[in-house]
Parts: sequence; structure tokens; C-alpha cells
Amino acid sequence: GTIHLFRKSQRSLVGKLTHEFRLVAADRRSWKILLFGAINLICIGFLLMWCSSTNSIALTAYTYLTIFDLFSLVTCLISYWVMMKKPSPAYSFGFERFEVLAVFASTVLAQLGALFILKESAERFLEQPEIHTGRLLVGTFVALFFNLFTMLSIKNRPFAYVSEAASTSWLQEHVADLSRSICGIIPGLSSIFLPRMNPFVLIDIAGALALCITYMLIEINNYFAVDTASAIAIALMTFGTMYPMSVYSGKVLLQTTPPHVIGQLDKLLREVSTLDGVLEVRNEHFWTLGFGTLAGSVHVRIRRDANEQMVLAHVTNRLYTLVSTLTVQIFKDDWIRPTLSSVPIANNILNLSDHHVIPMPSLKAADNLNPVTSTPAKPSSPPPEFSFNTPGKNVSPVILLNTQTKPYGLGFNHGSAPYSSVLNQGLGIPGMGAAQGFRTGFANVPSRYGTNARGQPRP
Repeated sequence: GTIHLFRKSQRSLVGKLTHEFRLVAADRRSWKILLFGAINLICIGFLLMWCSSTNSIALTAYTYLTIFDLFSLVTCLISYWVMMKKPSPAYSFGFERFEVLAVFASTVLAQLGALFILKESAERFLEQPEIHTGRLLVGTFVALFFNLFTMLSIKNRPFAYVSEAASTSWLQEHVADLSRSICGIIPGLSSIFLPRMNPFVLIDIAGALALCITYMLIEINNYFAVDTASAIAIALMTFGTMYPMSVYSGKVLLQTTPPHVIGQLDKLLREVSTLDGVLEVRNEHFWTLGFGTLAGSVHVRIRRDANEQMVLAHVTNRLYTLVSTLTVQIFKDDWIRPTLSSVPIANNILNLSDHHVIPMPSLKAADNLNPVTSTPAKPSSPPPEFSFNTPGKNVSPVILLNTQTKPYGLGFNHGSAPYSSVLNQGLGIPGMGAAQGFRTGFANVPSRYGTNARGQPRP
């Protein structure tokens, strides 16, 4: 066959995943997570069988929390993989957003499971089946023990950060109010219950408590509907706990600026704008790259005489305390200076020509003009209120002869003329006369305007 020397070997998706899994499994820290994952799968298998034998939907809802623990273990493995990987040309900011995506997917899947439980519970209210309590209590304690043991034994950095940074759930708020009352009586419990409990530990304990109440009511009164009510309660607690984490991780994926750092960023930008040589700070954009990692870019306009490297060092030093991944673009002031040409310029470029033609619209018909003013007369309009003995605008083009020497090469006469000559000669244009300071531009106008050819007033 044909031998392709420079052809890259294309791996399949399964091959790429296997290669990355071997990379993670080579680290000793991941062995503990893999062991807990294997035990989790065995526990999920037993719990699902017990859910089927007891016909309890509340135990099924609680089993979904164990499945969520499996998702959290996978997220922890992804976090270790992210720490091993280095930035590449395709991922110049690194791979930290993969663990954000893993947290978002895990919380959303947990909420979908809660919605599924709510739908099944609504159907069970119409026809409530019989619940067998033989393995209900055993399954509850097995799931509670394994969930608490997993949460407290594995240090899951992504979920630990999200649980602290996200807003509190309604379950945490109610428990916090109750904890303040208890800590007022027993102050020693404040380190456990305050300021707020771990949401995952809290939902595990609350779900187990709901299942214990269900077991007792079914054993005492055969009240099977309480199983459906407990399932709804566990589903609502799951949804309320996971929703704030989904919102927080979703905002990180949307590259929004965290609200708690906006004030600090504004303060740093004001300090940067006062640095020596900085004229303006604009086009600033800051966003959360990963959990606890802030990225940003900013444009800085500086003076022409400022040192770019010095300004860049000062700006980076100020912003690096808060923004770990920073891009600063320095550009100097863009105002334009007038340039002086060293090439001699021809006189006909700078000087005005000797003959200037002022284009003006031609005169209209005499029968359309009012003899008093230059405004066209209308038969139905009243006579004009004011009339001025000044030349109108409807005159033909006038050719002005310019033979006077033009100082400075620009054609402007800087001599002075008596004020009376200006009034006697009508409207004048400076620097355009033949032998005088001011000359009227309307010498060829018909005698009906202003003065006649002999300089006598019009009768």
C-alpha cells in the first residue's frame, strides 16, 4: 500500500479516553477515588434491587443521591486530570473549564432525577401501591453510611469550592435558623452547625430522616401514602440543593464577572488609571476561567513619551493580585501631529488664483420679483412687513479681477480701509479688490439694486 510519511495517526474517541484514563490512573492519588468508585457501583446495584423489592419510591429517590456521589467521584478524577495537563495551542487557558463543566453536568443530572421522582410520585397519588418494609430501613442506613463516608473521605476540590461560593439553598437557610436556636442553648455546637452546614451532608441526613419516618408510619398504621410524600420531600430537597450550584457553575461557563470581585476590580482599575504615563484604561473584560481562577484583558493608552515596558510592568503588578491570567495591550496616544513638508510647493497651490468665479444662481424673471425686495411676489400673499435696500441673492456670477500683491502667499490683503468707503461701496470681499482695500462684489448688478452706474441713488 501507499506509505504516508507525514500522516498523523488518528485515534478514535475510545482510544483517546483510554489514553487519558491511563494518564490519571498512573497517579497514586487517583487510586483511592477509583476504589470508592468501584464500591459505589456495587452499592448502587444493591440499592436498586432493594428499591424494586420494597416498591418504595422514597428509597429510589434516596438512591439517586448515591448515583450523584458517583458523579462527584468522576468530577474529582477530572480535577486531577486537569492538574496534570498543561496548556496547549488549542486550549491556551488550560483545561480548568472541564471541571466546571463536570460540576454543571452532575448537578443538572441530579435535578433531572428529582424531576423524574416528582413525576412518578404524582402518578402514585392516583393509585398508591403497597410498600414492603423488609429492606427499607436496611437500604436507608447503607446508603447513608456510604454517602457520608464518601463525602468526608474524599477531598473533592471542585464541589467544595462550589458549595461555599454558591448561594445557600432553602434547606440550608432553615437549618441555619434552627441551628442558631440550638447553639444559643448549647454554644459548643456552633463549630458544627454554623455558619452553614455542608449541603451534601445535610441532604443525606435529611433524606435518611424522612425514610425513617416513612418506615415507622408504615409499620404502625400501614400508611403507604407517606412513602410518596417522603419521595416528594427528598426530590424537592435535592432540587433545592443542586440548583444554586448549577447557577453558579453556569455563570462561570458563560464567562461572567463574579459579583464579589467587582468592587475590588474597580478599585484596581482606578489605581491603574492614575499611574504615570497612563492616559486611559478601556475595553476591560474580566471573567472566571475556573473555580478560583480569574482571567481578564485590558487595553491601556499611554503617552507618546512613556516607557511601554515600565507601564506594562506596573499595570501587571497591580492587577495580578486578583487576576491570575491577564492580557494587557499597551498602545500609545493616537493623536495626529501636523507634518511639515520639505518639498517646495508651487505658488498656484498655496496662492489664490488671479481670477475667481463666484457661482450664483441666475436672475429670475423680472415679472416674478417684487420691486421693493428680491423675494418673489405672490398675488395672494400680503405685502412684506420689512424691506431692505440691500442686494438680493439672485444675481449672476461675477468675475473679480485681482491684481494686487498678496502678502504671505495666501491672497489676503492686510491693509485697512475707511469705514465710510465700505458703506458707500456696498458689500465687499476682503482682499479681492483691484487697487483698494475693499471692493464691492456687485459692480455689474443692474441699477435697480442699491446704486446705479453713476453712483446716484435710485429714484
